[in-house]
Amino acid sequence: MSDVTGHDSEVEARAPVPDLAENLMMNALPHPVLLLDRHNYIQSANTAAEFFFHASRTILCRNNLSDFLPFASPVLALTGQVFERSAPINEYRIDIGTPRNGDHRVVDVYAAPVPEAPGHIVLVLQERTMTDKIERQLSYRGAARTVTGLAAMLAHEIKNPLSGIRGAAQLLESVVEADDKALTQLITDEADRIVKLVDRMEVFSDERPIDREPVNIHVVLDHVKRLAQSGFGQSIRFVEDYDPSLPDVYGNRDQLIQIFLNLVKNACESLSDTPDPEIVLATGFKPGIRLTVPGAENSVNLPLEISVRDNGPGVPEDIKVDLFDPFVTSKVNGTGLGLALVAKIVGTHGGVIECDSAPRRTNFRVMLPKFNNKVVPQGDKGAGA
Repeated sequence: MSDVTGHDSEVEARAPVPDLAENLMMNALPHPVLLLDRHNYIQSANTAAEFFFHASRTILCRNNLSDFLPFASPVLALTGQVFERSAPINEYRIDIGTPRNGDHRVVDVYAAPVPEAPGHIVLVLQERTMTDKIERQLSYRGAARTVTGLAAMLAHEIKNPLSGIRGAAQLLESVVEADDKALTQLITDEADRIVKLVDRMEVFSDERPIDREPVNIHVVLDHVKRLAQSGFGQSIRFVEDYDPSLPDVYGNRDQLIQIFLNLVKNACESLSDTPDPEIVLATGFKPGIRLTVPGAENSVNLPLEISVRDNGPGVPEDIKVDLFDPFVTSKVNGTGLGLALVAKIVGTHGGVIECDSAPRRTNFRVMLPKFNNKVVPQGDKGAGA
């Protein structure tokens, strides 16, 4: 790939191509799209690219692609090959993370020449986590269905016998010596604990359509924060980073509270040994991927991103991949059902949940559909139905 060797050639190379850009830059695309000249100067960019690189289109078009990529990034070599061969090239799983755009950003790259504008190529970046999110969501929902069948079996095969065991323990308590009453009480307490566990699993078997309506997610987050500050999060500093213009979420208020209360509670518990514990609640409007909402005929965008971020030690490496699967937990006395239930509720809302974790920065991101008063999926009973 040649360098710019003269001022005149640089100006000529960076000459804008507005007519082409107007046809090419489709802002509706959820993936970053850039138009580059042969020296990798950015000629135009779509809205998704602005979000991806955290820079406006004006700023992007003042810079070279290399200014936004790691030193000697394979993407630069790829664009050079496209110019040399005059043919499109795909490359997968390239890490383009930088302190500016995020420390770990893995993308699939597609680059192709533009026949109508010799000396220009179009570059499309598909963030790998977007593809992985869909694959993982299918896995989470499959795991939830497994728990559904298990819960139905446990309700019949375990709860009924437990009821008899508990009753027998209570009868024994009235006739045994005082020293043995502790044992009968232990039997009763453990029977109650198992019943509560089965009750939590039975939530997975509830497949009834949820009542949905437009919900202000900031009201939900404020409610969750107040609950945390009045109990398990008293000693933790909460920071709000809200987008005040965020539209309403299309969801069930109680279930949304359940989602974020669980995430905040987990974050608080992970901060028990952190000297300066902090939780950041953030919202933003981002270009979303498309998924099918249960009961909907068409797929929907997921542009609303709600994050719960903490500065704790991070998720253990050995459970990161299976974090949202049932019975996966790092807690000594945990059941591993909390995050599995969160994933199920998010999936029921037609959304996606993802976790990025590193020491001092663990971020749970929930992406949800916004409320559209023109289209209400069949089967929902919320506002507009």
